[in-house]
Amino acid sequence: MISSERKEQLIEKFGESTKDTGKAEVQIAIFSTRISELTEHLKRHPKDHSTRRGLLKLVGKRRRLLNYLMDKEIDRYRTVIAELGIRK
Repeated sequence: MISSERKEQLIEKFGESTKDTGKAEVQIAIFSTRISELTEHLKRHPKDHSTRRGLLKLVGKRRRLLNYLMDKEIDRYRTVIAELGIRK
């Protein structure tokens, strides 16, 4: 679970305003943070299969959002990839 302070920081960094949670960049950033936290959890608890399933669903959601952003505006896609350090 992401702390509310961390979530607000991501919204301020990637959104246009503090209430801009629907923007694709904001959602990708939040998903990326949750993915990294779940990955660390699974390193400690390798037999937690329900968490692994949730992680795979999150990765799929993020991938779909990245594909959408790549199709619509490639410049925004490239900046998000560069800032978050996601490799494609």
